[in-house]
Amino acid sequence: MSDGRAGADGYGGWVLTWYDLFVLGVVCPVVWRCPRREMLAAYDRNVGARHLDLGPGTGYFLARCRYPVDVPELALVDLNDSVLTRSARRVTRYSPTRFRRDVFEPLDLGERRFDSVGMNFLLHCLPGGMAAKGRVFDHVLPYLEPGGRIFGSTVLAEGVRHGPLAARALESLNSDGTMHNQDDSLDRLDKVLAARFGDYRLRTRGSVCFFEVTVA
Repeated sequence: MSDGRAGADGYGGWVLTWYDLFVLGVVCPVVWRCPRREMLAAYDRNVGARHLDLGPGTGYFLARCRYPVDVPELALVDLNDSVLTRSARRVTRYSPTRFRRDVFEPLDLGERRFDSVGMNFLLHCLPGGMAAKGRVFDHVLPYLEPGGRIFGSTVLAEGVRHGPLAARALESLNSDGTMHNQDDSLDRLDKVLAARFGDYRLRTRGSVCFFEVTVA
């Protein structure tokens, strides 16, 4: 099984059916203490006219965020066909392009270039340590225009302010393979970004860390 496959297998049809209601609507504000409006605000701040989204989930944020143009160009990347189908259907009015790819491998997107790349709740689903997850940033760089933005959020195990329910949730979700973030920390994420970018910022809300990068 590839590294990316291990992170994608947990998102089948039934999970996607309840994801918006349960994960975004209950788990995020109650367990991670970070309401989904915070993620939507990150999209509103950073999304460009030509946007690449890695791990688009159900397409919830792509369908609701404020694009700088009326008809954005969207490309969706995931290794799970169910995710690609569900998210593409959510934003069908924009005629998104779908790519079934392992984010741990070169993405092979051809000549396309983008103004922004989103990675919302992606990194904590990927197996391996934070240093290995840093390859994802390397693989999107060839497709970003100068001045482009990379942004997203991830649940961290260390370096954030966990609520009373977070520790048990992290243990359970890592045990069943839904998440792979038991060694992810704010410091390790900071080092991954600092090794690659000169212009980035990190912000935490509850158990969640938001990152925003501007590419030179």
